[in-house]
Amino acid sequence: MTAIPGYRLNDPTLPPSPVSPQDFEELKASLLFGPADVAALRRAHEVLAPQVEAILDVWYGFVGSNPHLLRYFSTETGEPVGPYLDAVRKRFGQWILDTCRADYDAAWLAWQDEIGRRHHRIGKNKTDGVRAAPHIPMSQLLALAIPISVTVRPFLVKSGNSPDDVDAMHAAWTKSVWLHAILWARPYAIAGDF
Repeated sequence: MTAIPGYRLNDPTLPPSPVSPQDFEELKASLLFGPADVAALRRAHEVLAPQVEAILDVWYGFVGSNPHLLRYFSTETGEPVGPYLDAVRKRFGQWILDTCRADYDAAWLAWQDEIGRRHHRIGKNKTDGVRAAPHIPMSQLLALAIPISVTVRPFLVKSGNSPDDVDAMHAAWTKSVWLHAILWARPYAIAGDF
């Protein structure tokens, strides 16, 4: 894999996630996320990997057509920061692949916490050294789980797999997106409230 600036999965210098293994297992149970979902995500990898750029085109088209979302990638004067959008796109493409690999270990948990900090005012813009909106509200962080989930289904359908298998892959994808979004919201919570 080519190095992606700012991508830190498996970076041993990241602080460990404050989410305990038991809490993580309970969260997965609450989301009805189990071994069958892991298997379905891994099948989805074969389907989605060759379509990553097309998926990103859809997602970036969605963000770009919604000024209230584009502003998080823009300067105070409303000008989109092109290099920032490009850098995030590369990491977002890798995130699609990582999501489908479903390798949930301590390094993955630490990386999810770092992603959450990068959306929150404590870390927004620091990775890329840009001057864009300084914070993404938690409401928008969580709301985007829906378009990121819904828009993947047509790409899964292109697999030619049975409708039941497409349903299984899509359900697993959706649960995983919610799992990510919930973990990314951790830095927004007051200590003890997550």
